Amino acid sequence: MGNAFKPAAQRLTKRSLGPYSVSPIGFGAMQLAGPNVFGPPADRAAAISLLRDAIDQGVDHIDTAEYYGPTVVNELIREALHPYAPELVLVSKVGAARGRRGEIFAADQPDQLRSGIEDNLKSLAVDRLGVVNLRLMRVSAPDAFFDEQLNAMVSARNDGLIGAVGLSNVSLAHLQHALRFVDVACVQNEFNPANRASEPVIEECRRRGIAFVPFAPLGFGSTSVLANPTLARIAARLGCTSAQACLAWELALAPNILLIPGTSSRHHLHENLAASQVSLDADALYAISQM
Repeated sequence: MGNAFKPAAQRLTKRSLGPYSVSPIGFGAMQLAGPNVFGPPADRAAAISLLRDAIDQGVDHIDTAEYYGPTVVNELIREALHPYAPELVLVSKVGAARGRRGEIFAADQPDQLRSGIEDNLKSLAVDRLGVVNLRLMRVSAPDAFFDEQLNAMVSARNDGLIGAVGLSNVSLAHLQHALRFVDVACVQNEFNPANRASEPVIEECRRRGIAFVPFAPLGFGSTSVLANPTLARIAARLGCTSAQACLAWELALAPNILLIPGTSSRHHLHENLAASQVSLDADALYAISQM
């Protein structure tokens, strides 16, 4: 499809991620684990090769978590990329853990957050992580417990374990409350054309110069946008794929949006990164916004 798969991760102007400057499209490493993000990949060598290819294509922002696998994904990143390039920003998250059968549960007490950060440092073999997101697992308004969690994250930052604090799965109220106590590097919430609940959060982040990093940028399962006929028509007209049209729409929404599409496929890696070179005209932007 024309130039759709030309490696292009570095060609758009870099965007801010807290104190860092990164390419607009990074890499979400979650899918490198086994099925349901649990256990090892079927082909470990292929996963390691994919990570190295991502760096070769200009990726300088990798999103991971100790509970992916658990530990599996961090160990793959370490084996593939350590010692890390100085410009590579590793972003992780804490607040959850995995059980023996792969179940996900909250691990969000302040001491668990600190332990989770230390576990990430060990498995990635680093003394400091670029950003760590506090992922909220409980649905509630900002409260005293949230303050305790924030204090644990700030303490880890002040102790030099992390460069900056991020938030994940949060409401506008959580973001505004947190900003009273700490500079927030990024917010990582679900967002795509089929799920725009976080639009107020995006706007607040844009206003304050905070990176917004959507997870599930293409949707997933029943919310996947890739089969949407409107998106398919736009992609066909512009000579790109539906995934590229969707990612390009998200990048065009605001200059503070960073993308971390995940894949275990080299083909999809190149496809995703090339979305940074897809230019959507006004009709395409409007049509996707109306999906």
